[in-house]
Amino acid sequence: MTAVLAAAALLWTAGCSSGGEAGPPGGPDRTAPSRTTAGASPSEGAAGESAAPAKGSVKVLRTVAQGLNTPWGLAPLPDGGLLVASRDQGTITRVDEKTGRETELGKVSGVSPAGEGGLLGIALSPDYASDHMIYAYFTSVSDNRVVRMLYDGKKPAGEQLGAPDTIFKGIPKGIIHNGGRIAFGPDGMLYAGTGESGRRGLAQDRKSPGGKILRLTPDGGPAPGNPFPGSPVYSYGHRNVQGLAWDDKQRLFASEFGQDTWDELNAIRPGDNYGWPDAEGRSGNPKYHDPIAQWHTDDASPSGIAYAGGAIWMAGLKGQRLWRIPLRGTQASAAPQAFLTGAYGRLRTVVSAGGDRLWLTTSNTDGRGTPRQGDDRILEVRVQ
Repeated sequence: MTAVLAAAALLWTAGCSSGGEAGPPGGPDRTAPSRTTAGASPSEGAAGESAAPAKGSVKVLRTVAQGLNTPWGLAPLPDGGLLVASRDQGTITRVDEKTGRETELGKVSGVSPAGEGGLLGIALSPDYASDHMIYAYFTSVSDNRVVRMLYDGKKPAGEQLGAPDTIFKGIPKGIIHNGGRIAFGPDGMLYAGTGESGRRGLAQDRKSPGGKILRLTPDGGPAPGNPFPGSPVYSYGHRNVQGLAWDDKQRLFASEFGQDTWDELNAIRPGDNYGWPDAEGRSGNPKYHDPIAQWHTDDASPSGIAYAGGAIWMAGLKGQRLWRIPLRGTQASAAPQAFLTGAYGRLRTVVSAGGDRLWLTTSNTDGRGTPRQGDDRILEVRVQ
C-alpha cells in the first residue's frame, strides 16, 4: 500500500454543474442555451495522418442486459462476460454477453453512495490472466479512493470478491464532481479521472489530487515519468473528468463536464493545464490547453468515451446521445456528429467491444433520468 495524499474534507460548494449532474440527484437541472450542433471546428490535425471520414453511422444490434440499477463502470472480461458496477448498490455483477444472465460477484465493502458518488469506474489488471484483480474507484465516507480486489469465480455468487486493498486514497469527495473513471493505459499504468468536488480551487492546486488526471503504478504510487517528480498528477485544471480513452497511436483523450456553457473533449498531454476554473471551453489563452471539441451543456454532459474507426465515441448524459468525433491526429477533423438522440435516454459508459462494436450503457435510474420499462440497459452497438 502506497503513501497517500491527505484526505480532503467533505464539502460541497453550491453552484451550477454540467450534465444535469448538478446538485443532489432528482434536483433541478440548471438551464443553458440549447444547441443542436457542437461547437467544434475542423482542423488540419497531425501532419502525415489521414483524417477519419466526416460522417459515420450507428446501429444498435441488441440489448445485452436490462433492469440494471445505476450502472456506471463496465469492464469486458478476456474470457467472455461483462463486469458492471452499480453506483448506488455498490455491487459488481457479471453479465453473460450472449444470454444476458447476471451473476453478482459481491458487494464492495466501504462504498458510501450519495449524490454523484458511489461505486464508479472499474478496470481489470494488466496481469488479469494471472492475478485476477479488479480495480475500482469509489466514494467512501471520507474520500474517493482506488482499490483492487481478487475475483474468484469458483466461489458462490455474492462471495466472489475479495476484500478491497486500498492503493490510493485522499481524492476529495463531494455531492458533485467525484470523477470516477479509471483505465489502464497502453503503458501498463493506471489512469484515474478525478473531480474537484465542487471546490474550484483544487483543480489548479497540483498538491491536491482533485480536478486532475492521475497516473499511477498498479500498486498506487506515482508512475515513472510523470511530469511532476514524485507526484501522481499527469494533467490538471480539470473540473470533472468522466471519460478516458486512447487512440491507435496510444494518445490519450478525456471528456470533461463544463459548467454553464461548454463541455469538453481534450487531447491530454502530460503536465498541461486545462484551465478550470479560469477557462471553460476554448479560451485562446496560451497558459491553458484548449479542448479539441466543445458542446453546449444541454447537448452533451459527457461521460464515458471509447475509440473506434478513427473517431472518439462519447456518451452524453443530459444530451441523451452518442457523439462521434472524427480525428486527424489529436485534432477533430470535422464537426462532431450525434446519434441515438433521445432514443435510450441518458448514456453513461461506452467501451470498445473490438473492431466496429461498442458496449453502451444507459443511466436513467441515477436520479436524474426518467426510467423506462427495462432500464437500465447494456446495448451492443455497431459503429462506422
